[in-house]
Amino acid sequence: MEEESEQKKKSVPVLPWMRSPVDVSLFDECPLELLPFLDPRLEVALQNMGITSFFPVQVAVWQETIGPGSFERDLCVNSPTGSGKTLAYALPIVQMLSTRAVKCLRALVVLPTRDLALQVKEVFAAIAPAVGLSVGLAVGQSSIADEISELVKRPKLEAGICYDPEEFSLDFQSCVDILVATPGRLMDHINTTKGFTLEHLCYLVVDETDRLLREAYQSWLPTVLQLTLSSDESLFSPASTSLPSTFGSLKTIRRFGVERGFKGKSYPRLVKMVLSATLTQDPSKLVQLDLHHPLFLTTGQSRYQLPEHLKSFKLICESKLKSPIKEYSGLQRQSIRSKTLRAFRAGEIQVLVSSDAMTRGMDVEGTGRCFTLLRRDEVTRFKKLLKKADNNSCPIHSVPSDSVESLRVTYTSALEKLKESVESETYRKRKINSKSSSMGKGKELNNSKGISSYLLAGILADHEFNFAVYRSYANEH
Repeated sequence: MEEESEQKKKSVPVLPWMRSPVDVSLFDECPLELLPFLDPRLEVALQNMGITSFFPVQVAVWQETIGPGSFERDLCVNSPTGSGKTLAYALPIVQMLSTRAVKCLRALVVLPTRDLALQVKEVFAAIAPAVGLSVGLAVGQSSIADEISELVKRPKLEAGICYDPEEFSLDFQSCVDILVATPGRLMDHINTTKGFTLEHLCYLVVDETDRLLREAYQSWLPTVLQLTLSSDESLFSPASTSLPSTFGSLKTIRRFGVERGFKGKSYPRLVKMVLSATLTQDPSKLVQLDLHHPLFLTTGQSRYQLPEHLKSFKLICESKLKSPIKEYSGLQRQSIRSKTLRAFRAGEIQVLVSSDAMTRGMDVEGTGRCFTLLRRDEVTRFKKLLKKADNNSCPIHSVPSDSVESLRVTYTSALEKLKESVESETYRKRKINSKSSSMGKGKELNNSKGISSYLLAGILADHEFNFAVYRSYANEH
């Protein structure tokens, strides 16, 4: 009976290629100057970024892309946040495209949120210009007209000349080699932007795969795959770049010989790289990606892992005493979130309060401590989550009650001001609604949003209270 229960706990992935993953944690870090075949121009760019060595996941992916693997298999990477996944796929793609002669969209990176897309774009922008490549961004941060001007070069029109619409469309040119996008804005360009095409696409990266597969996002994935099917037989091989005949110390993770199922495939094909901190094992979701003989790279045996140097604490709060320092959420404008994140990275903000959706995959150097705020009835569920990551060492951190009580008067005053603001705003909205009864339902919806904004603003309004609770903790340590 014990053996049966043990087997149930260790669930075996249904897909055969996930049953024997390659453990990238067994790889050693590689100094920058020793990475085989690295373009000297990229080496200089990486040095300017302060990179002196490559993490294990980056070495493993390099071997399967630029090394003996030569992009022959699609890659699925399951590795925790902070392990270096972004550079792991950005560097090989940039190196492979560095020999391109004509500028066109050849690599597409799709991410679920603007913040992640901005972070990934920064990585590409730091290395791509070194080899003459351009990187674009399509996330809805600016107007679609501004994005179009950055992505597609329109032909110049001469006055007094009639143009054939069919021939005219052929003169559009891509302004970028690599595009980082969120699925919603990507679909906007696919459906409405003249001259935007995926027919030359060689590489598709799906980052934070779990979330992108969990939500439909206007059926972006089947649309992209369908649009790239016709291009499979029209391009040269993305792996045809000449490399030295000897691979030195590099060893391929692939089995020896020709991979079964590789013959007869249309070539070149669209190369896919799928990455996540918690890669799904659900066959019904992974089949959507139409992966070609995938290779599964993972960090250790556990699907869920915490960053190696992160110390985590759980803080059990009284139900009425939640005190955020600086907010980071989808309720804010992108410019505010970016400004907050820059300040946090620079150390100007000591405590950042965010939802899991906004922090997942975000890279913040120097973050040493993570506090999870829990009510008492949430502790049991939190412990179960930690078990999935094989982590049982999350101590409870207590905030002395007297340090909070001394601030209760200030907090109560802030809540009173909040109440007045909400009542005033509600009265004003109702007055407007009464003038147009036909628009009543829409007005009520807007009214509720307005109240929510005031609630949020009121809670964050009193900086003295917000900072003092955590300052008391800082003083103690």
